Amino acid sequence: MKHFVRLTDYKSEDIFEIFQIADELKQGKYIDFLKGKCVVMFFPESSIRTRISFEKGIHSLGGQTILFPPETLDKKEDLKDVCGYLNNWADLVVVRHKDIGVVERLSKYLSVPVINAMTSLNHPCEIVSDMYALSKLRNDFLQDKYLFCGAKGNIGLTWKEAAEVMGFELEQCCAKGYEMDGLVIDSNICDAIKGKDIVCTDSLAADALEAFRDYQVTKTVMDMANEGALLNPCPPFYRGEEVSVDVIDSEYFVGYEFKKYLLEVQQAIMLWCLK
Repeated sequence: MKHFVRLTDYKSEDIFEIFQIADELKQGKYIDFLKGKCVVMFFPESSIRTRISFEKGIHSLGGQTILFPPETLDKKEDLKDVCGYLNNWADLVVVRHKDIGVVERLSKYLSVPVINAMTSLNHPCEIVSDMYALSKLRNDFLQDKYLFCGAKGNIGLTWKEAAEVMGFELEQCCAKGYEMDGLVIDSNICDAIKGKDIVCTDSLAADALEAFRDYQVTKTVMDMANEGALLNPCPPFYRGEEVSVDVIDSEYFVGYEFKKYLLEVQQAIMLWCLK
């Protein structure tokens, strides 16, 4: 039994094992693997892609889901006591909560796997799915050069964790004050984009829009990247803010099908935790 909380808790071999399970799922293996199992989920109403893919993935493997809003975990009752009761009935817990400390305490007290479906600090399932999708599109996604264009936040920090675990090269392009520690930082997007293969972005908070006015990824900017480069904006993305209209309509955008792998990868993570 394993938890899935931070990418840096694992090795590249673990991530590739998840990839292998995802491949096997697409081949029809693990039918009814979750039959008779109860997955307790904590998700906000605003969650779309992650929740749909987890719920669909659980039901298609024969499992049952019970859904609560994440605020349920913020009650006065001690989480240790909540977990003491959940251990009687839950076979797996999937939680999206802004506070990673809540996820970590759940993993401490629960005797079943806990999967982090997003916090304000990281989003491991999303980035593992992105890497899996890239592994299907690129000759060797670990040899590609990555640029994260955006502010320090859960998506950028998880790409940083991924780079540490998997060993690929990652740089950041951002306005002053939004840097992530330990990365090469470039404040000029035209310079930063040169020599890059994969460009990743995240949506910007309202108070960061003005600071990032000169950091929008446009088609003109992507034309300066390596031949065959891809733009991977983390949804929800906003045309006219971190990305332009024309770049989303261009061949650089990885496309909406890029996220279809969330289903198999999140299933694979559940199986990897339970196996």
